Amino acid sequence: MRHVEQKVRYIGLVSVVFLAACVATTKGAWAEEANCPNGLRKVNVGVGVTPPNVVHTTPYIAKELGLFAKHCIDANIIQFDGGGAGTATTAVAQGTAIGSLPEAPIAQGIRAKQIWGFLPRAPQSYTVVEKIKTFADLKGNRLSAAGGTGGFNWLMGREVLKKAGLTLNDATFVSQGTAGRLPGLLTDQIDGVVLHPEDLYIAQKSKPGVHVLTSLRELLPNMAFNSYGASTEWIARDRTLLRDTIASMIEANRLIYTEKDKVVPIMVKATEKSKEAVEFAYDFLTANCIWAVNTGFNKAHTEWSIDNAIANGDISPDKKPSFDQVVDLAFANEAVAAAGGPVTIGSCKD
Repeated sequence: MRHVEQKVRYIGLVSVVFLAACVATTKGAWAEEANCPNGLRKVNVGVGVTPPNVVHTTPYIAKELGLFAKHCIDANIIQFDGGGAGTATTAVAQGTAIGSLPEAPIAQGIRAKQIWGFLPRAPQSYTVVEKIKTFADLKGNRLSAAGGTGGFNWLMGREVLKKAGLTLNDATFVSQGTAGRLPGLLTDQIDGVVLHPEDLYIAQKSKPGVHVLTSLRELLPNMAFNSYGASTEWIARDRTLLRDTIASMIEANRLIYTEKDKVVPIMVKATEKSKEAVEFAYDFLTANCIWAVNTGFNKAHTEWSIDNAIANGDISPDKKPSFDQVVDLAFANEAVAAAGGPVTIGSCKD
């Protein structure tokens, strides 16, 4: 497993070395002179995967291109091992970081709200080894629980099993760090796993027979995928700091769509993946409007996600939250205004 993981990481090493100088030049060219009479304000920004996937690189781009500094923000990026698992949610609830926040913890009583629909739709595919042809074939096989029980891979494994009328007891879930997802598939430690586009690219080039069982957009078309959240106490105490932090990342997402040559080197450096794999992911993600360019929120999708969590037993029916209890839409609109107002880029308008 370790040998394969090192080999996968090596794929991107040469690209990282050659592109590092380009990133430094890009940062100098794009950073705007900030008027910060009180200096830069510190904030912790969570990323739900270690190391990040291409889709998670928005904070890195905002930092490298000077967008945080433009808004007088000194962002410390913290990597969590599984955005839906306990550590990230705890950090949000305690007010020590902004980070990925699903609907279920809010319904369960944590004092926090979603403040930006960072990724309105899921970019991944459920990827399986050659012997698995149908959802029913998942029975008796080993599925990834990267990030632990309650993490995103565990949740999506439960969803694909449901497609064949199967339960969690019909498969073996293998706990692993998020960095182990791809190596685990390549070394036959697991038979099914959620993969991001760049990892799918590497997997299909490295292991014959690996294929997509379903895309998550097909599996759960109405799911609200990934939203940044913050504690309600923090929002009340320092709304401007958080607003400017989100505005910086909204601007970063917009640049992702329009400045491929400038953002790809940053993505390569952050993800430790090859330029070819990153560009494959970039083209897919931008074509499918995965990154939010505005608030990213869709009320119908949030409500569907709440209902799905109730159906799965993650939220008690008597604790069903409303959209307004989950989402601080007024805050998100303020952040969009601070980023220059609503925009449409191509067909992307969420």
